[in-house]
Amino acid sequence: MPTQSKSFSLLLLAFSGLAILISFLAVSSRAVPETASVSHHTASVSRRTLSVGTTLSTYSEHLNAVSAVAWSPDGKYLASASYDKTVQVWDPVTGQRFTVYRGHTNWVSALAWSPDGKYLASASYDKTVQVWEAATGKRLLTYYGHSDTVTAIAWSPDGSHLASASFDNTVQVWQSVTGQLELTYHGHSNWVTAVAWSPDGKELASAGLDTTVQIWNASTGKALLTYIGHAGSVTAIAWSPDSKHLASVGFDKSVQVWNAATGRPLWIYCCQGWVNGIAWSPDGRSGTRLASGDDDGIVRVWQAPLACQCASEEQGQPVREGAL
Repeated sequence: MPTQSKSFSLLLLAFSGLAILISFLAVSSRAVPETASVSHHTASVSRRTLSVGTTLSTYSEHLNAVSAVAWSPDGKYLASASYDKTVQVWDPVTGQRFTVYRGHTNWVSALAWSPDGKYLASASYDKTVQVWEAATGKRLLTYYGHSDTVTAIAWSPDGSHLASASFDNTVQVWQSVTGQLELTYHGHSNWVTAVAWSPDGKELASAGLDTTVQIWNASTGKALLTYIGHAGSVTAIAWSPDSKHLASVGFDKSVQVWNAATGRPLWIYCCQGWVNGIAWSPDGRSGTRLASGDDDGIVRVWQAPLACQCASEEQGQPVREGAL
């Protein structure tokens, strides 16, 4: 495996612990998946008295490193993906395993639940995305559109489409039921490592090793804006709940927040190490609370603009279509 690929593999591992903490904040009450009937098993679980920073349970059924985790929308189930090529769904309280998905032929790199919690999508180094029925573990669809490792996946807010990002430098949007490809976005010049739908479903943002964050029309693929404020690879992006702002983080040790319509940078925060993940508070309180995590092992919660800024607005510069 190339050195660059190995580095990104380590980055995927760094995401997992942060994802458990941050995604817990975003749990909301939605449809509850039916109890899975496949491969019931009670895992080894260790519990301690609830307190800040205390381990509540430990799931140890994977045979290799865990690369991604994702809570179901109702918060009752946890899915984990591994370099053992499996996806497993289990109860985060009891450790009971409900389902093991065995379909990928290489490491599983990313997971995403459908908005209604009925389906789970998984992406892999085998260049595919697979869609599963969460309750039964039945594989419903395998998407073969990419020519290299699939690094990130995201459901549209209405659950009708999936967007997938890849080492092939593209983002592809396709129907979640049929797998029919609807558009391919070719705006990036290097690996694409993150993709996210705007909450209103009208736009997509993508980012990657070319140091850019790009916003484009989710229906037409038309490029709307390219943000070039980062000095290193961009590892994660997140829309504010009102779709007005976008946060991006990366290897340049910064968290940057900018106006998604204009590309105007609003806040830039210093961190001590690479920043591997970012998430807005789900209540969207003034659109200013953010959580970030970096490779110094610290998760930080930011209150903008009260947080210390480490650069002026001039550091980030938007580039519009036609100016590239």
